[in-house]
Amino acid sequence: MELYSKDIKKPKRSFGNIKLFVLCHGLLQLTQLLYSSYFKSTITTIERRYGLNSYSSGTLSSLHEVGNTVLIVFVSYFGGRVNRPRFIGIGGLLMSASAMMLTLPHFLSPAYKFDSVLHDRHDLCSVRSNGSSLEECGGSQEVQRLSATYKVWLLMGSAQLLFGVGSVPIQPFGISYIDDFAGAGNAPLYIAVLFAVSVFGPAFGYLLGSVVLRVYVDVDKTGVINQELTPSDPRWVGAWWIGLLVTSGCLALTSIPYFFFPCTMHPEGHVISTEENMRIEMEESKTADSSLFDFLKMFPRLFVRLLLSPFFLMLVLAQCCFSAVIAGLATFLNKFLEHQYSASASDSSLLIGAVNLPSIAVGMLVGGVIMKRVGLSVRVIPFFSVVVITTSALLIVPLFFMGCPSQNVFEINPPPAKPTGSLMPCYSNCSCPGGAYNPVCGSDGMEYISPCHAGCTNFTRDPNNTFRVQVYTSCRCVAESQANAHPGPCPNSCPYFLLPVMLIISLASLVASLSHNPMYMMVLRTVPPEEKSFAIGLQFLLMRVLAWLPAPALFGMAIDSSCIWWKHKCGNKLSCGYYDNNTLRTRYLGLQLAFKVMGIVFLAMLGWKVRRTREYSLEKRAEGPL
Repeated sequence: MELYSKDIKKPKRSFGNIKLFVLCHGLLQLTQLLYSSYFKSTITTIERRYGLNSYSSGTLSSLHEVGNTVLIVFVSYFGGRVNRPRFIGIGGLLMSASAMMLTLPHFLSPAYKFDSVLHDRHDLCSVRSNGSSLEECGGSQEVQRLSATYKVWLLMGSAQLLFGVGSVPIQPFGISYIDDFAGAGNAPLYIAVLFAVSVFGPAFGYLLGSVVLRVYVDVDKTGVINQELTPSDPRWVGAWWIGLLVTSGCLALTSIPYFFFPCTMHPEGHVISTEENMRIEMEESKTADSSLFDFLKMFPRLFVRLLLSPFFLMLVLAQCCFSAVIAGLATFLNKFLEHQYSASASDSSLLIGAVNLPSIAVGMLVGGVIMKRVGLSVRVIPFFSVVVITTSALLIVPLFFMGCPSQNVFEINPPPAKPTGSLMPCYSNCSCPGGAYNPVCGSDGMEYISPCHAGCTNFTRDPNNTFRVQVYTSCRCVAESQANAHPGPCPNSCPYFLLPVMLIISLASLVASLSHNPMYMMVLRTVPPEEKSFAIGLQFLLMRVLAWLPAPALFGMAIDSSCIWWKHKCGNKLSCGYYDNNTLRTRYLGLQLAFKVMGIVFLAMLGWKVRRTREYSLEKRAEGPL
């Protein structure tokens, strides 16, 4: 183990610059968030590929937080005792390995199969005397497929846990390193630049998802692009694994420079004298002499002391509320856009990456500039945050009324004026597969879950592409003289809402992100310097346990509760096929609004407490105001 003070005498010339460290750390956090956002942009695709529901996929996306939570004690102990840059580099390499591990299900699984009349005629109405549903389960490939889904979830969950272990030292070590060696008053601006640069990682992640999800998932196995499906087809599965290979390489490359940074460096604009250097060495050698056992005994006391600090507790609880909102948006905004406004997975990723995330970066950077130029005090920051978060909450209220109604689906969501009882016999003797999902739109404007459920007995190939169906014919359930049905779901009734909704969400995100840097700096300045690494670690521990870990699963449960029809295979429930759009919109947005209101309450309580206390200030000790 290298002591903190080992490199103080001879810092490496090229890597002994805090600005260079800020640049490298911004690039590493950018690629870390590139991975996380890319994985979230492919969640709906992975759901479709392996038959997961929103609760399972939400839990999977947040499992990396478990590794952070388990190891946070050791990060707190080693924060000031080891070569922080080197540990950050090792963490980056572990994250690279986990991204590579996440691609294994694709290479170990058989080729993707989907319902199609071109493969077999099970999706067409084949009249049988008994009229029973066709369900091939006993000892068949379907049983193996369901078992493989469980194994895939375990493998991906293990990769996410490994990623969590690798990400443990990134922010606590990196931010404390910057704050230790930045010049007077520069730390807030550097940290704002750091977050502003790194927030482009999610933007690039969603843009990368938009590109690769237009490529068919098995392009490496078939050698050609699938000619039957298009990216807008609900059966389409994009090449989700390609982006993970890209992010794995980027994480490995951005981790290498950390092995060349010194353990410590001279603070900007401050020359350390020989006497001061000897004093630093003596103090830090005393700190290093304390054993891990001594620290573990001290840990509960430090933990309780910080939790009993009303400033720290209320501020972190407010951050937890806002982090829960971010977790819900990052994990399921794609799904929300896909089901509310019929956007494809690639188009929704493109909008999030090109519109929403850059607005967050701008808000973070402006928040850092405000801290640098205006110098917000501890009395002002809570009320400043309340104003911007309240404005952000008010901006999303119109979204409750900007949604598309659920499509009319035969026997699932029928129009009120058309009772379905009289139409039920139309496909009763067609022997439709129980797990069929190949949506078609009848010429009567009604959607059916498959050509068989529409009673179609034949089809016509597309003359321009014989690998695709042009129209299904002789459909007994379609209430029109032509009785035809076209492949794919029926058109959405209000696609024009998509861009205005994205602009409103982006504006609300920009306004809310103005408070990110002030709140973060308030945490750094309301704890003693020797407890800085521990406070950051505890902050991230609480945010992970109370927000990042449970929030995706909570939002997933809210989304699943609005499902009105589930896909089934062999009696097992898989992913959701159709949602009640009004319920989905109300619960998804309502949960976000509830978290924002809770955060505003905590900030208001913090502001009231600050007004009654004089002893705290946001001044960096011996360096002047921020």
